[in-house]
Amino acid sequence: MDISYISFAQAQPPAGGGLNMVIFLGLMFAGMWFLMIAPQRKKQKQHEKMLKELSAGDPVVTTGGIYGTITSVKEDRFVVKVGENSRIEFTKNAIAKVLEKNNS
Repeated sequence: MDISYISFAQAQPPAGGGLNMVIFLGLMFAGMWFLMIAPQRKKQKQHEKMLKELSAGDPVVTTGGIYGTITSVKEDRFVVKVGENSRIEFTKNAIAKVLEKNNS
């Protein structure tokens, strides 16, 4: 028996391999959407709603950490009182959150 030549069968890729990859990528995209993109869009919509509801007298905190009270609302910015005699104009997107009003 001569074993000098041994032939190995070449492995063939399974049929439909491309379709499996497309389905896998689609599921990965859907997972990323539900875990990352959708919550960020929800948070952005809540922030936009909060900005639309702001009015004079609302205490706020800016993204820079400055506490103040809105004195007037302009088309693209807020005028915020940050001290006894100081007012600063902030772009609307610079407002991070609204604080509860003190009823004292």
